[in-house]
Amino acid sequence: MMSYPVEDILGFTVSSEGKSFCTKAVVNWIQQSGANPACHWLACLNPHSCVLSLGDAHFSQALRTADWLIPDGTGIVLASVLLGGGIRERVTGSDIFFGVQTELNRSGGYSVFFLGATEATLVEIRRRMAQDYPSLRVAGTYSPPFKAEFSAADNQAMLVAINAARPDVLWVGLTAPKQEKWLHQHKAQLHVRFAAGVGAVFDFYTGRVNRSPPLFQRMGLEWLPRLLQQPRRLWRRMGVSAPIFLWQVMRQRFRQSGRR
Repeated sequence: MMSYPVEDILGFTVSSEGKSFCTKAVVNWIQQSGANPACHWLACLNPHSCVLSLGDAHFSQALRTADWLIPDGTGIVLASVLLGGGIRERVTGSDIFFGVQTELNRSGGYSVFFLGATEATLVEIRRRMAQDYPSLRVAGTYSPPFKAEFSAADNQAMLVAINAARPDVLWVGLTAPKQEKWLHQHKAQLHVRFAAGVGAVFDFYTGRVNRSPPLFQRMGLEWLPRLLQQPRRLWRRMGVSAPIFLWQVMRQRFRQSGRR
């Protein structure tokens, strides 16, 4: 796997490079990993996931052992600045999703699998993929049952469907922390080159949820229009997780200052 610069944010090893570098690293792995490679996977780190991990050891372990952990959140960029790091650009799940698919479509001969969302969403994804990425084959899709925790039978059914399709890339849209814990638990059983937990990207791609306008993204305020669209789902991220995350970052900064 291509090595890349990283830095420590609250004990997590986060990529310090931008979206182009991260996309290239993933695509290089997919294209150069040879026959029957081990699955390498990517997770997104944001302030909310950092805070959730404080009370969830499995989630914390998943994030710490992902092959790529990208700075998906303006709060992560701010934390890097406060801690004297070099992260200056967010790298979102959407960036990786569209960047990797664009490059693989250009090369041709690769396949993808979509795990998560409803059957209606997956049908729409297939339709759009045929239009947007005609050289990239959709090897399969699977809509798992909507429940807080999957049974052993649920997990086995997902693994059988994915491995029977033999895709090069597995996109997982189960939302955090379920998708990261699922990938961490089943990575060794997946016959894919690359997998990523990309959360709401399935809904962004199909238009079921509108991503914030580019101006808000550039200003670091992508969360604001989404909060207005989905207040019941996202209020905890800004009202509870953000202050806790900032406090944890300041504690790390004070510890660093004390060691100098």
